[in-house]
Amino acid sequence: MAVSMETQLQSIFEEVVKTEVIEEAFAGMFMDTAEDEKTKLISCLGAFRQLWVNLPQESHEQCVQWIVRFIHGQHNPKRISFLYDCLAMAVESGLLPPSAFLYLFTRLVCESLINSESLEWERMQLWALTFKLIRKIIGGVDYKGVRDLLKAILEKIQTIPNTVSSAVVQQLQTAKDVVAYILDRNACLLPAYFAVTEIRKLYPEGKLSHWLLGNLASDFVDSFRPTARINSICGRCSLLPVVNNSGAICNSWKLDPTTLRFPLRGLLPYDKDLFDPQTALLRYVLEQPYSRDMVCNMLGLNKQFASFPHMVLSLHQKLAGRGLIKGRDHLMWVLLQFISGSIQKNALADFLPVMKLFDLLYPEKECIPVPDISKPQSTHAFAMTCIWIHLNRKAQNDNSKLQIPIPHSLKLHHEFLQQSLRNKSLQMNDYKIALLCNAYSTNSECFTLPMGVLVETIYGNGNLRISLPGTNCTASGSISPLPMNLLDSLTVHAKMSLIHSIATRVIKLAHAKSSLALAPALVETYSRLLVYMEIESLGIKGFISQLLPNVFKSHAWGILHTLLEMFSYRMHHIQPHYRVQLLSHLHSLAAVPQTNQNQLHLCVESTALRLITALGSSEVQPQFTRFLSDPKTVLSAESEELNRALILTLARATHVTDFFTGSESIQGTWCKDILQTIMVFTPHNWASHTLSCFPAPLQAFFKQNNVPQESRFNLKKNVEEEYRKWKSMTNENDIITHFSMQGSPPLFLCLLWKMLLETDHINQIGYRDLYCSLDCRVLERIGARALVAHVRTFADFLVYEFSTSAGGQQLNKCIEILNDMVWKYNIVTLDRLILCLALRSHEGNEAQVCYFIIQLLLLKPNDFRNRVSDFVKENSPEHWLQNDWHTKHMNYHKKYPEKLYFEGLAEQVNPPVQIQPQYLPIYFGNVCLRFLPVFDIVIHRFLELLPVSKSLETLLDHLGGLYKFHDRPVTYLYNTLHYYERHLRDRTNLKRKLVHAVIGSLKDNRPQGWCLSETYLKSAMNAREDNPWVPDDTYYCKLIGRLVETMAGKSPDPFTNCDWRFNEFPNPAAHALHVTCVELMALSVPGKEVGNALLNVVLKSQPLVPRENITAWMNAIGLVITALPEPYWIVLNDRIVSVINSATLTSDTEWVGYPFQLFDFTACHQSYCEMYCSYVLALAHAVWHHSSIGQLSLIPKFLTEVLKPLVKTEFQLLYVYHLVGPFLQRFQQERTRCMLEIGIAFYEMLQNVDQNSKHLSYMDPICDFLYHVKYMFTGDSVKDQVEKIICTLRPALKLRLRFVTHISKVEPAAPVQPASSASPANPSTQVSTGVTLPVTQ
Repeated sequence: MAVSMETQLQSIFEEVVKTEVIEEAFAGMFMDTAEDEKTKLISCLGAFRQLWVNLPQESHEQCVQWIVRFIHGQHNPKRISFLYDCLAMAVESGLLPPSAFLYLFTRLVCESLINSESLEWERMQLWALTFKLIRKIIGGVDYKGVRDLLKAILEKIQTIPNTVSSAVVQQLQTAKDVVAYILDRNACLLPAYFAVTEIRKLYPEGKLSHWLLGNLASDFVDSFRPTARINSICGRCSLLPVVNNSGAICNSWKLDPTTLRFPLRGLLPYDKDLFDPQTALLRYVLEQPYSRDMVCNMLGLNKQFASFPHMVLSLHQKLAGRGLIKGRDHLMWVLLQFISGSIQKNALADFLPVMKLFDLLYPEKECIPVPDISKPQSTHAFAMTCIWIHLNRKAQNDNSKLQIPIPHSLKLHHEFLQQSLRNKSLQMNDYKIALLCNAYSTNSECFTLPMGVLVETIYGNGNLRISLPGTNCTASGSISPLPMNLLDSLTVHAKMSLIHSIATRVIKLAHAKSSLALAPALVETYSRLLVYMEIESLGIKGFISQLLPNVFKSHAWGILHTLLEMFSYRMHHIQPHYRVQLLSHLHSLAAVPQTNQNQLHLCVESTALRLITALGSSEVQPQFTRFLSDPKTVLSAESEELNRALILTLARATHVTDFFTGSESIQGTWCKDILQTIMVFTPHNWASHTLSCFPAPLQAFFKQNNVPQESRFNLKKNVEEEYRKWKSMTNENDIITHFSMQGSPPLFLCLLWKMLLETDHINQIGYRDLYCSLDCRVLERIGARALVAHVRTFADFLVYEFSTSAGGQQLNKCIEILNDMVWKYNIVTLDRLILCLALRSHEGNEAQVCYFIIQLLLLKPNDFRNRVSDFVKENSPEHWLQNDWHTKHMNYHKKYPEKLYFEGLAEQVNPPVQIQPQYLPIYFGNVCLRFLPVFDIVIHRFLELLPVSKSLETLLDHLGGLYKFHDRPVTYLYNTLHYYERHLRDRTNLKRKLVHAVIGSLKDNRPQGWCLSETYLKSAMNAREDNPWVPDDTYYCKLIGRLVETMAGKSPDPFTNCDWRFNEFPNPAAHALHVTCVELMALSVPGKEVGNALLNVVLKSQPLVPRENITAWMNAIGLVITALPEPYWIVLNDRIVSVINSATLTSDTEWVGYPFQLFDFTACHQSYCEMYCSYVLALAHAVWHHSSIGQLSLIPKFLTEVLKPLVKTEFQLLYVYHLVGPFLQRFQQERTRCMLEIGIAFYEMLQNVDQNSKHLSYMDPICDFLYHVKYMFTGDSVKDQVEKIICTLRPALKLRLRFVTHISKVEPAAPVQPASSASPANPSTQVSTGVTLPVTQ
């Protein structure tokens, strides 16, 4: 029968502790000799060894636990001491082969002793013997076991009460001795990083460690403050983003949603301000218009919810007793927005806390007088009365007993509203209607009257009709929209009711297929309502997802045309996902047969072009990655021009965001499938001068996917052949069938050109009549969609014709005929023809000819110049302030009617062919506005080709005024100067001309200083080419100071306050940043010099830069310099190199203090100890914090190729760690490859320092940081590479870093360095380890 393990153990240990009767009788008087003790120990261990080796491994833990229970169950001190000696000897003598068993046994002994329920501080002998034994044998435990033991020991120490007898303190100190040994960095029992983590878990920030530990724990934690500093961004709490800037939506600004703290990695003793809730940062972002998306991104929220009663009660609590009543009306106006819109769906009790606020904020005993209702502020003054009316109505509907009588102070307001409601003939000359809408929007009986007046005003009288541009197009007669100040005076609920009424009417008219177009007042008012983000669900969301599909489903093409015009010319700050969704709709729409109609097709393509070119650089990637599974939905299946425009936008976006930095191929990127799909839909090439501007991976893609092009000679030959057919065919039906047949070569416009060129239309009237009649019918049969291919071929043919033209008279005749085709015969619109010409891929001389044709088309005849001149002179871009847009619009179209159905060609027939096309309603558009996005593209093409620079200047002189109506003039300038920085470096005149044309176009509509600084306007604009203006330091300080003040919300604002809902930018800081960048890029100074001057704003002593606000200036410089092209910000690397090479970091005698004080920017700055290296460090952090991940991805190359060869000293190494350490978290989240490269570079630099330094004084902080990198970021990903490096390091470093790669044994080549080589923050004494230090995975 098998004997149980417990029985065998009982036998072994009872045998060794048994005593004779006489010994028990005379206890304490008999003592074993040392020899007898040793014999007993050996006998016991021999028996135990026999048992242990035969036990299954799963029983080992149970075995050790039994032994500990046996020992702790003894009461004789001598026996307890003897048994502890047995355990010690079992470990130290190695009696338990193999060594793995010994390691396991040692760990089990320590764990079982610590975790024993019998181990209590009151049992002093047991406590002392336990920790003395653990101190003796813990060196044989693996590092993860030591970590677990440290945790258990700290928790055991926590059981000691705060007050104990001084007599027992000495015994209790044995536990502290074990902790001290574990924390001893020279003993190196575990990574110190593990130890600090366990300590910080038990004693987080602000909690004192146990009294028994004294300063031991706190000193050890303090030794990690350098590591925490290395991982901290200098002045991080002072850095602020620009909302809606490309760098704002990234991981740099993330906060913990529950605590509002920075998401710090590792339990390190970071500076206190980094643990504080970042309420100032969140409040700053919330204060910016259009910040919702960024707030959600910062906090990781899909939606934001707030408890209304909790919010109101919290406000009451904070305001109570403070006597603050100024602004009470505005507060109630804000609360009214929520109450009126949600009270019908929620319980009355949720809203009653507002009355507590009323009691607090409206202490008047007498009635508050009725304000002047001719002023918009009156709606705020009535807000509290409106709230009471909504609460009272809710109580009545619910039959609630909670009805509240009207407060005495509000009686006059209430009586005024009641009296106004009885007046059935409300007028629009004051805010009475708005007041009634706001007060009674939840009372349908009362609400109908005021809302009915608003609706009737914009719908128009049913009998009144007005004409719209084109033929056969009439609309309802109301032309004056509701003014913005009236719409602003309506509550959210009232606005939602109004926009719902409008959308419902539009859908109803679409279903009815009404021939009467919408009233201009309705269309303009609807456009204005769509700017309110607070009604997004019924506003832009409903517009895109409900109204458009309904209108399309009803085939109401006139209304569809209207909605697209609204989107093109009236909408602002539409979220990118809505714009891309509309783009997808438009591509689907283009394939529908019913849209193959000249005017609608032109509108669809123009709207799509605007959507594509208007995409922000930071919007392209996040939006198009949503369609990676089916990229066809956001691409045109047939329009080469739209797909080319998308590629140009993609090239610009990836350049500005530095997406492709460090890459040579598009493989594995989000744009690969998009580009490949485009090449399937519309295969094409790019001219070499355009391709050279693309980022390198895009260049490589198009070179690999080259498309064979038809030779110009073959094109000429085919045209000649088709022309001979035309002339030889006599049957009109055959002619029409042949030239309009699907699949036939798209050469018909080329034939028309030849007919007009070769036919003397004065002497050969008969031929002309025949040709024109046939041409009209052929063009109609070809259709709008297929005609685009003819325009494309015609553009190529024109270039060939002009290239081979003899010049002189023939050239003039060519231009005259081309102009006639546009303006006289109405065969093709100017904007479509110019777009095709600008996007063809001609090389060399042919490219110059193509641009020459564009210039002649735009400038030589007066037709287009006159249209532009009159439109610019007679109209204002501030449509939201106008009530007479329609009148001006109609006057312009009467003077310059647009003909889109070949009317001019039909009129050439004698007698004229009478065609009466049904025009779709035009409310906003004309050829000038349609041409603007085309002009954007034309300017870019001209910039790419150096020989046509003068032609571009001429175009800007004559047509630059159009930028007065550009949606995003500053953004266009910013993108242009950024993307073409390399091409414009030496073309300062052209840069200046471009900036002057675009910004100058708005001189009559913007206040002085709205964009360019006064200094720039005086000095740069008037500079001569041979004597360019070079700004001084004061100029750069003022420019950065302007941005600093704007972000600080200084009043008066450096930029005049405006209605940001209609501004190009959503908030003052975004505007300030972009105009600053445009001005800097427009300077006739190389980018490198500008970049250095920006750095000098804080790196040199500047009288205009206040010391107390230095981090705000660094923040502004970081924002500006990272928004500029690479030559501007790459100069920071030179400053870093100069610091690395400085005597401060290379000499042993230059700085003899603690390096972490040297690198502490905040401390240096506050103590007026101006250390250049700390300023560069703080500025680098500000710049890199604002950098895109593309810009940051250059850091690994900078480290390995530039800094690594220079780093030879500890100070240099620590400086590099300080520089890069804080950004590892972002690399891990956004570009893991870079993080791994940096991790390897850190070890390679350490290897350099180790080989070039006789003594290392800061090994511990260095190793602590490297362990932080391993456990927080790289893991074992770089293990193979760094293991080879660690093996070459000096023994002291190798000992400390052995856990990085799990080196199991340290060669005894040299003794551990003495205490001087440990961190001065935690001086230690050298301790013999006593046993081998095993390490396991």
